[in-house]
Amino acid sequence: MAGRGTPATALLDKQRVAHTLHSYDHDPRHESYGLEAAEALGLVPGRVFKTLVVDLDGQLAVGVVPVTGQLDLKALAAALKGKKAKMAEVAAAERATGYVAGGISPLGQKKRLPVVLDASAAEFDTIFCSAGRRGLEVEIAPADLTRLTGAVVASISA
Repeated sequence: MAGRGTPATALLDKQRVAHTLHSYDHDPRHESYGLEAAEALGLVPGRVFKTLVVDLDGQLAVGVVPVTGQLDLKALAAALKGKKAKMAEVAAAERATGYVAGGISPLGQKKRLPVVLDASAAEFDTIFCSAGRRGLEVEIAPADLTRLTGAVVASISA
């Protein structure tokens, strides 16, 4: 993967965290980045997580939920002791994280945002999330993802 690293993969390497990268050919016509990843890699979709950036009381935060579910904005707000969350504008999410939509990783963001990881991640030894580029997923233990991002773990998937 020489020359194809991302801030997320650089962080994982620097911290010497066990992980596996999985790449696939991204189809820009696919309707769901997460479901596309699950299909392309032959994975149970509930094991693949999407990274969603929200505006929580005027500050950006991140929810990481299975691609099969929807982010429960009220639950995310409660987990971060906020009042009201709404989906962030794509441009604001891209600016803050340094990643493009569909490739936003919870790891290695330009501006470290508060992260909430859905509690369902604990059902798996490893989960998959974006490694910072469309068509590139990282397989990582939920405990390592939680530690590296400082994530709060809570039930935030509807």
